[in-house]
Amino acid sequence: MKAKVYVTLKPSVLDPQGKAIKHSVELLGYEGIADIRQGKYFEVALDGSLSEAKAREQAEALARDVLSNPIIEDFRVEIEK
Repeated sequence: MKAKVYVTLKPSVLDPQGKAIKHSVELLGYEGIADIRQGKYFEVALDGSLSEAKAREQAEALARDVLSNPIIEDFRVEIEK
């Protein structure tokens, strides 16, 4: 079983790295891009004996306590069997 954890900055938090990426892609000729926000992606291998509910619970705790900064970041978890 695998947990996919996506961590992104909260909408109200400035993202200078995203702005730099947006500027770079515009210089490369890409048009029509209104905004780019960067984030983090984690794949966590989980023991196959866990129930899906327990796997989600553990992955969400890991995301909240270790993988993200809850003051400035949001996260979402997907469980893949």
